[in-house]
Amino acid sequence: MQNYSILWADDEIDLLKPHILFLKNKGYQVTPVNSGADALEQVEQEKYDLVLLDEMMPGMTGLETLAQIKQMRPNMPVVMITKSEEEHIMEEAIGSKIADYLIKPINPNQLLLSLKKNLDNKRLVTERTNISYQQDFRNIAMQYNDRIDFNEWAEIYKKLIYWELELDGAQDRSMVEVLNMQKSEANSNFCKFLEDNYEDWLNDPKADKPVLSNQLMRKKVFPLLEQNSPLFFILIDNLRYDQWKVIEPILSDFFTVEEESSYYSILPTTTGFARNAIFSGMMPSEMEKHHSDIWVNDENDEEGLNNHEDEFLRRQLERSRLNIKFSYNKILNTNQGKSLVDNFNNLMQNQLNVVVYNFVDMLSHARTDMAMIKELAPDEAAYRSITRSWFLHSPLYELVRKISDKGGRLIVTTDHGMIRVQKPAKIVGYRETNTNLRYKQGKNLGFDESHVLVCRKPERFFLPKLHVSTAYVFTLEDYFFAYPNNYNYYVNYYRDTFQHGGVSLEEVIIPFAYLKAK
Repeated sequence: MQNYSILWADDEIDLLKPHILFLKNKGYQVTPVNSGADALEQVEQEKYDLVLLDEMMPGMTGLETLAQIKQMRPNMPVVMITKSEEEHIMEEAIGSKIADYLIKPINPNQLLLSLKKNLDNKRLVTERTNISYQQDFRNIAMQYNDRIDFNEWAEIYKKLIYWELELDGAQDRSMVEVLNMQKSEANSNFCKFLEDNYEDWLNDPKADKPVLSNQLMRKKVFPLLEQNSPLFFILIDNLRYDQWKVIEPILSDFFTVEEESSYYSILPTTTGFARNAIFSGMMPSEMEKHHSDIWVNDENDEEGLNNHEDEFLRRQLERSRLNIKFSYNKILNTNQGKSLVDNFNNLMQNQLNVVVYNFVDMLSHARTDMAMIKELAPDEAAYRSITRSWFLHSPLYELVRKISDKGGRLIVTTDHGMIRVQKPAKIVGYRETNTNLRYKQGKNLGFDESHVLVCRKPERFFLPKLHVSTAYVFTLEDYFFAYPNNYNYYVNYYRDTFQHGGVSLEEVIIPFAYLKAK
């Protein structure tokens, strides 16, 4: 244990010698003083790990001393000790950011617990978390090495994310490396599972299958529509399950999570295919056939791809015989987000309000700012941190606050996730081949068949065929496509960036949460 130094200020400090001796025997260095003024003098001259501060001292009170200590050393923990149980003193102390509040007579173990909680918390939590993950490691590995279904895969993914978030703040990073290896192994097995089952899900009516993008509105959203209670469907693009888990605690201040589940994105896991499938209620080849006037099949035309989501949704509502008032809003920048908040009262007149937030997509596609994005988000933990910070300071946060204030209901989901790509897979294609790094569609594509899922019959995946010989190729796990020309530059430029379009737990298993205002 580290040798911590404690300052203890109490006007009856001589009576506390047994406690001081107890702490010294436990390895703490204790400096006793008997007034607030002496405490301030010591804090100015020496560095302490923690201050124990009596509230009822003659001259300068504990609260007055606390205020000055916090000005001098804002991050130093102060534990308030008092005989008084008056509520206003507790509230003042808590409002002044005390680390703990103990009421006299204090017993030595109570004191020790407070010190450990404030000084050893990170170390103890890290040790306990590491032990707990080690115990669960074997269970998870046994699970994903068995023959399991789509529900169990979703549970494994959620469990891995749980441990990833638990280990986020760990001082000892050794278990993080083990977890990353286990996630990689799980991803490899998941890709095999998807290769074995995806085609059956789409073509066999009797197949046991998850809810897919094209079924989302019909199966999970439309049943929640109510006559007099507006439902807000918020789709934050690219929002992975781990990013949802860092937003959830913020939302839980205003909402109760009624349902937290998942669904599976169709392939390719891209905006043009997966999101259009959500709003149309159809697979891409069905959209091409039945909605040729608004379907765009050009992944390189980022602007045109999702210009008709509102019309797709209107037609799906019509097909489902849902004659309701709805709104559709796509937010591409902060000003549009603010306008939506300003227009909130009008939204309350609709049974369904769909809001698509493109922030995460803009961040991960910021090609011109790739170097900056790689600096800001070099790994998953940093990406989660950016997502949380953005959410707290975005107009979306204001919107959900307003929904809560009006007693509204809320769905938070996404169209697909993304993965941090690490390993290149060489591919050769014609000029018209799309630019996405995780999947390619085209004719006469040249590639190594390891680390990819090949679809030579697009109709089996319900994907459009531009040519008779059109094939689709999806990278698996954390691979990304790279062309042989300028290979090294290309690989260094895109490695460690977040991409989507392929097959991985992160891209395919999508968070879906239904919340009601508290």
